[in-house]
Amino acid sequence: MTSQAPTIYSLQAPKDISLNEIEAELNQIWQSYGITGEDGALPAATRATTFTLVVYEPEETQYLLASLGFYNGPIDGILGPQTETALRQVQIKYALPETGTATPETIAKLREEYSKRQGGNATGDGTNGNSLYSYSTSPRIADEIALRNPCRIIALFPIVGEDEGVKAQVSAYCPIQKQSSSTLICCEYITLSGTPAALERIGGMIPALLIGGLPKFLWWKATPDPNNILFKRLAAVCNNVIVDSCNFNEPESDLSSLQELVENSVPLADLNWRRLAAWQELTAEAYDPPSRRAALGEIDRVNIDYEKGNSTQALLFLGWLASRLQWLPVSYQKESGDYDITRIQFVNQDQKQVDAELAGVPVADAGDIMGDLIALRLSSTNPQANCGTVICTETGGCMRMETHGGAQAAGLFQQVSSLSEQKAEALLSQQVQRWGRESLFEESLAVVAQVLQLRANS
Repeated sequence: MTSQAPTIYSLQAPKDISLNEIEAELNQIWQSYGITGEDGALPAATRATTFTLVVYEPEETQYLLASLGFYNGPIDGILGPQTETALRQVQIKYALPETGTATPETIAKLREEYSKRQGGNATGDGTNGNSLYSYSTSPRIADEIALRNPCRIIALFPIVGEDEGVKAQVSAYCPIQKQSSSTLICCEYITLSGTPAALERIGGMIPALLIGGLPKFLWWKATPDPNNILFKRLAAVCNNVIVDSCNFNEPESDLSSLQELVENSVPLADLNWRRLAAWQELTAEAYDPPSRRAALGEIDRVNIDYEKGNSTQALLFLGWLASRLQWLPVSYQKESGDYDITRIQFVNQDQKQVDAELAGVPVADAGDIMGDLIALRLSSTNPQANCGTVICTETGGCMRMETHGGAQAAGLFQQVSSLSEQKAEALLSQQVQRWGRESLFEESLAVVAQVLQLRANS
């Protein structure tokens, strides 16, 4: 049964201040803090003492366009020709003045359509022109993170329009736990909004807002760009840079960008990688028996089905498998249609060919995470090999893998149970428990980068 989210108590609602007043205002919040409990005593409150998290939100216009299917370019806050074309498509579809710019009427219509798809209302305080995120994001992140860790969160909101400098807000939120209502564990929030150029100008002051002597995380929710000046500045002072590849608009090229970051010694973490844990564990478990472990070298067929739209989970799982079994990629082919089919050939340590097929499967009821794995099959053309394995989700089932079996029937069927904590905020609350480089992820990503290089050369 899903546990009910705790009530969020606001020590300080978002308050507009100048940039040079941020620390003083946060101190004032705590000096004036006080709420009365049932027994007349003031609950103890823990101020940000574990880490600082910098959150870079996607630029709203591109995010809305991408979410509604009008735009598939990088979410970088640069409103270039591709974004202009997408805006014109929106304006034509909804009979708005065709300007190719993010007019207030266009943004309002995009927010309205986005809200309909979310089944609710996209609400906000409207103080910085970024109402999709500005008010609702803070309690949601605090709900997941401050339950375990009192921290400081610095949210950066790039916006479009005239460059009027950077606006700052501060606030503080505390989830109230019924079982321990005598203690409040609180997050401090600093929100900075402005055009990308304005945020870039004040990038030098952001490190001063990070709590000294504690871990520092950067959650970069836009398209990763190794050449982005603000990104490079923040990555250089943080212990961990966190992305979520399920949101990549150009999955393959963006995974290549991640590899470039790793090669530049950026300590990178991908929340989408964490979603593969159950699949990896069941795959490893399938070959734990000594007889099956010996048959690992016989695997020469890999089939992976994923929800069409984002291939990153499928590529990362294949990269993990290939890195563990020391397969070398040698060819790449892709076909687009009702199913997105990617065929990749490897050679194993014995110079035997291994064929992998990734299939982007159209699904009627897609989940919250685009590109989730549906099923996988490992098999061999050797009918005597005891290595056949099929793993699938409870919801997706194994029917397609069973129907399209190879020369060898799968000898072992397993199911990945429904996972309740797959959303980014929940995974983030786990990720901030550790920092530094993740060697297994980096080794898997390196194989994916080799595969994608074959694509670029083909």
